[in-house]
Amino acid sequence: MSKSLFIMSTEERAGRSVIELGILQMLKTRVKKIAFFKPVAHSQDNEVDHTVELAIKYFDLDMALEDAWVFTQEEARSMLSQGLQSQFIEAVLTRYKDLEERYDFIVCEGADVQPSDASFVFELNVMIAAALGAPVVFVASGRNKTAAQTVDSVGVALDAMFEEKLHMLAIMVNRVNEDDVVDVRPYVAAKARAYKGSTSIFVLPEDDGLDRPSMNDVKAWVHAEVLEGASLLGNRVRAYIVAAMRVANFLNYLEKDCLVVVPADRSDIILGCYAARFSPKFPNIAGVLLTGDMPVAENIAEIISAWEDASFPILKASGDTFTTARRLLDMRGKIHFDDQQKIARALGVFDGAVNVPVFLRSIDAAKSESITPEMFQYGLFLRARKQRRHIVLPEGDSERILKAADMLVRRDIVDLTLLGNPDEIAKTMSRLNIKLEIPIIDPGSSEHFEEFVDKFVEIRKGKNVTQQIAHDLILDPTYFGTMMVQSGLCDGMVSGSTTTTQHTIRPAFQIIKNRPDVLLVSSVFFMCLKDKVLVYGDCAVNPDPNPEELAQIALSSAETAYKFGIEPRVALLSYSTGSSGKGAHVDKVVEAVKIAQARAPELLLEGPIQYDAAIDPAVAATKLPGSKVAGRATVFIFPDLDTGNNTYKAVQRSAGAIAMGPVLQGLNKPVNDLSRGCTVEDIVYTVAITAIQAQD
Repeated sequence: MSKSLFIMSTEERAGRSVIELGILQMLKTRVKKIAFFKPVAHSQDNEVDHTVELAIKYFDLDMALEDAWVFTQEEARSMLSQGLQSQFIEAVLTRYKDLEERYDFIVCEGADVQPSDASFVFELNVMIAAALGAPVVFVASGRNKTAAQTVDSVGVALDAMFEEKLHMLAIMVNRVNEDDVVDVRPYVAAKARAYKGSTSIFVLPEDDGLDRPSMNDVKAWVHAEVLEGASLLGNRVRAYIVAAMRVANFLNYLEKDCLVVVPADRSDIILGCYAARFSPKFPNIAGVLLTGDMPVAENIAEIISAWEDASFPILKASGDTFTTARRLLDMRGKIHFDDQQKIARALGVFDGAVNVPVFLRSIDAAKSESITPEMFQYGLFLRARKQRRHIVLPEGDSERILKAADMLVRRDIVDLTLLGNPDEIAKTMSRLNIKLEIPIIDPGSSEHFEEFVDKFVEIRKGKNVTQQIAHDLILDPTYFGTMMVQSGLCDGMVSGSTTTTQHTIRPAFQIIKNRPDVLLVSSVFFMCLKDKVLVYGDCAVNPDPNPEELAQIALSSAETAYKFGIEPRVALLSYSTGSSGKGAHVDKVVEAVKIAQARAPELLLEGPIQYDAAIDPAVAATKLPGSKVAGRATVFIFPDLDTGNNTYKAVQRSAGAIAMGPVLQGLNKPVNDLSRGCTVEDIVYTVAITAIQAQD
């Protein structure tokens, strides 16, 4: 069962509150602890977002109001405009993960749509939903639309969401003209079939009573004070009338449940409203809103206060009549947590249109099989912080390394040591406006230098390594850093931003060596695609592994995937799927599969298999039906370095994927290589990965 869902819409006034109330009511019957989370809340005059208040207070959720949101819409816009997307997502995920630990289910709500920034809000909601990996409940609106217009607008929105590869749990077309409900559903269902998997479709009819504001809404919207009738603020407003005529003409325009907007000095209109209240020939009005800075005439105020049995309240706003009336046109009815009548009406609409057992089955079937890139990246920092480790960075004079070190220290992820000339590093830090209070060691001046030389000679005994050769090698920061890891002074090392892969991994092979239970050291890349994280191996170390070595790469890669929260479903790739092809390369994969299955019979593993059959469920259904891996693979094992290296680079460049790695696996202690083209962010993630490996 999914542990969360994300409710979003692409239009304003789509009626999300009705959907949220219905979903929370439905979940309360089967989930003990529910949280409500609106990462980007709507703020107005420092008031609590009304849907946050509605959910938490009406359902008495065991959580503080301030825990239900992270940013206001203005704050979110400011952060993203400054390019602070990573910090924004990290803050949202931090709060989400905290709620996830304390609650059984999280109902998430997207930011409110405003006509002036609908595009921004859509992109914001898509980004958050993708980061959380939460199934989406899309709330569409049929308000003031024909059936054809409703279907067209839903289709446009779905096309945009299909393109973003969101996991669509349900489509709820709300506020549809009751006569059009039957016509709308089949067309929306046909559009939704573009999604792989099942998407529940529900069409909810319009209920005018839910959209009508109360006098309490009017009071809050225009910041009015209550002169009389505080107990009648629940009156619903159906229409607005600006009273600018003489009383005799004004009375002809009265409508049932109207709000009369009138200047406070129009005593005649005020008295006319009271008179109309007691005449059966005139409809009941919802209330009177007085405008302007002038006070109500004293004698009129006395009449008002004495008229106890009037059925409407009188409010007083400070703005002028025209401005106040214009402002009222933008007001919409809200469902308040203490409005039992309106909530009951909303739940009735939901229950009458939504097949609850079908919807619950959709939630049960919505267990996510992939981890989102944002969750993966955030999880690296979270896990690294829990058991802090000490990482050495041999390229201390590199600007990128120093910038990454600054980020790592600011985020409090690991302890660091830099290698290099302290004076030169200090100059570079000063130029970059970076201040790091961490150890900086010059290998040749270190108190451990001679000790490391002697240890290296001992380690390489029988390899014709003299004291002088060892002396020259340990002067190299990469060798010195590797010796620090081997000696326990640091827990891991990250290098390679200015040197070759061989320069980084050769010392590790010579000094740290592979684990006794691992045949050979290999590598993987964590490929962060738009909607998932995959593991590719081996793309950096072993040129042409034999069947036994290929089996070891598969087992090591599966172990690495599991260690980093990715459920391993391993595909050993070839140009052939199943028994469709022949040749030496296919035979190698067939033999590797047999060896791997014998060593780990519980592991989900398939091969030989082509890439398309491994990743695409539709292709898998044709080429390898019934496979538990085909179409769902998370770990891809390439038959040789030529294939693996070119494939990861092709995916990285063509699909815009982030390639984290190569991450070495099988060493006694972690050492990881960086690409010479790596970014500062790449370095930060690689250090976090290394720290997590060191926790073992």
